[in-house]
Amino acid sequence: MASVIRILGIDPGSAATGWGLIDVDGARLAYVASGVIRPKRGAPHAQKLRVIFEALQEIIVAHEPAEAAVEETFVNASPRDALVLGQARGVALLAPALGGLEVFEYAANTVKKAVVGRGHAEKGQVQAMVKVLLPKCGSLASDEADALGLAICHAHHGTIGRLKAS
Repeated sequence: MASVIRILGIDPGSAATGWGLIDVDGARLAYVASGVIRPKRGAPHAQKLRVIFEALQEIIVAHEPAEAAVEETFVNASPRDALVLGQARGVALLAPALGGLEVFEYAANTVKKAVVGRGHAEKGQVQAMVKVLLPKCGSLASDEADALGLAICHAHHGTIGRLKAS
């Protein structure tokens, strides 16, 4: 008998961090909640990171996910942009870890392949498939859809891992 597992997907960014929660019951996926954390433009970088961290903590306390999936860093043309993204990603890994969640990481191509079936799918295709897989999610910002895509990807990969372990 399958038990419901709540997964938090996090798409980190310093200007916008997407988050999405799904419940997984065997092969069934159900939308729970999602949103985008947008720190104040022009705020000092440390304050932006604090806003992201505190918002993720609140989401974890309010929704009690069991596991988290975070997007892995991709190569960035600008070293400064890569560093800023890396710091936001560090916060996105730390918040669920401190909340007692097991944290998993997935490359963008792995997420796209899990959601769309192609590792080089366009963002719009990911958004469209998330809406198909989670019809109750409504209209989504792209960061929100990416976060839900991460949760869906983990549901597929995590379920396989749990089945192999049992």
